[in-house]
Amino acid sequence: MTRPTSSTFATREATQGLAALLPIGPEAKARIRVLVVDDEHTLRETCASVLQLEGYDVTACARGQEALDLLKRRPFDVALVDRYMSQVDGLELLRAALAANPQVLVVMMTGNPSVESSVEALREGAWDYLPKPFSATHLQILIGRAAHTLLVAQETEEQLVEGERQPAGDDGVVLLGEAPAFQRTVELARRVAATDASVFLTGESGSGKELIAQFIHSHSRRSSRPFVAINCAAMPEALLESEMFGHRRGAFTGAVRDKPGLLETANGGTLLLDELAEMPKAIQAKLLRVIQDGVVRRVGSETTDAVVNVRFIAATNGDPEAAMRSGDLREDLYYRLRVVPIQVPPLRERPEDIPLLAEHFLTTFWSRHRRKGEVMPHLTEEALALLCSHPWRGNVRELQNVIEHTAVLVEPGGAIRPEDIPLTGEARTTLSANPASLVATLREESYHAARERVIKQFEKQYLTWLVSRAGGNMSKAARVAGVDRTTLYRLMERHGLQRNPGAAWLVEREAEASTEEIPGMESQPALPPEGAA
Repeated sequence: MTRPTSSTFATREATQGLAALLPIGPEAKARIRVLVVDDEHTLRETCASVLQLEGYDVTACARGQEALDLLKRRPFDVALVDRYMSQVDGLELLRAALAANPQVLVVMMTGNPSVESSVEALREGAWDYLPKPFSATHLQILIGRAAHTLLVAQETEEQLVEGERQPAGDDGVVLLGEAPAFQRTVELARRVAATDASVFLTGESGSGKELIAQFIHSHSRRSSRPFVAINCAAMPEALLESEMFGHRRGAFTGAVRDKPGLLETANGGTLLLDELAEMPKAIQAKLLRVIQDGVVRRVGSETTDAVVNVRFIAATNGDPEAAMRSGDLREDLYYRLRVVPIQVPPLRERPEDIPLLAEHFLTTFWSRHRRKGEVMPHLTEEALALLCSHPWRGNVRELQNVIEHTAVLVEPGGAIRPEDIPLTGEARTTLSANPASLVATLREESYHAARERVIKQFEKQYLTWLVSRAGGNMSKAARVAGVDRTTLYRLMERHGLQRNPGAAWLVEREAEASTEEIPGMESQPALPPEGAA
């Protein structure tokens, strides 16, 4: 283990850059309680001295048992713990620190910085790890980031207590959808937005991962700073490295001037790493170092070019666990970025949102592509039923493209019918009366499994179309379906469908509240079918 020496202390430029990025005053630093635990005297005392000079409230321990006793008596904000010590292991201290104070940020120091040991520490709840040997600059930056994270969390909690949460919808990022699965995703994104935690988005292509990332950024403290997105699968390795980290003049043929990378462009803001699993392994290792210490070295440079403070959001349309097993994604990088995982549901799991999204896209593209004064047509019930029955393998992006195509070609002021919508044949086949057409869409499975799947799919799509057609009026929907309201509510509950109190059609239901019974009452009579006396 190598202790930091005076020759490795921060340069003036790096220190000034860090201070500008993390403007933490002396009073705030004095409130940050740091525990340093290492059985090597020189390293322990040097780390303690560097952090005390920074202004933190530092306590140093030589033995793990002493640190355990301290953790039970006194709360700490940051714990800098050696991974391998005699008697009490660093992981045992990590667990004890989190048990005593779940908000504590534990940084694990290790002289054996293998991927396995790093991932193990992160899985156990470590906030970060610090490979030995390290410089005083590295230590200052890492603890500065930890202090900044703590202060942001404290201020966010105070704001929530005071009821100052930023209202949704005032930032230009529109997230439309009332399906329970989508609403859970939005609520999780809203909660994590107020923090600086890294987010890992998973979901199928076109499901809206970048829109969720923009939503998180626009609801965060970084909303006034840049939001930068980069597709890691869209560029060859050399170009991707230059785009992300920047380059020095003469670093390669065509590098005629110094160029900052996207990490520097996103300084103070948010960087979305789309399709992270497609990033080459060499660049993953270099990115890991930036996440760890905040220092950027451009291609062709031999010195530190910038200190950055970036919030990372990663995204992939594949399975990150499978990418790690195949060796395409580094485990330590994944666990650093996967502080808060968010799954974005595909459109087929939220069919009740299709009419809402279709109307929104139609309004948007009609005003964009048509002349002022042309009357926008409306989607017929049959067209909405067709849209709701389509599998949407391309998710929201496919729906958006279909509606844009329709808006460009349809006549003004009329009605949009199924034949006006440019869908592939699968949805139309599903609605066909020909049984052979339906059978052709089935998978290779048993009769009972296929029957159950088709019935479940039909019921969910039919209910979505039915309630949409009735404008949310449950009495009308029950009459159209020829069932009583209790049966209708039970079917909706079975498929996870529910009415949204914020929807416009709630006014209709309230108007009929005096005559509509409460669902679930035994005395509730069945309604006569539509058209009966």
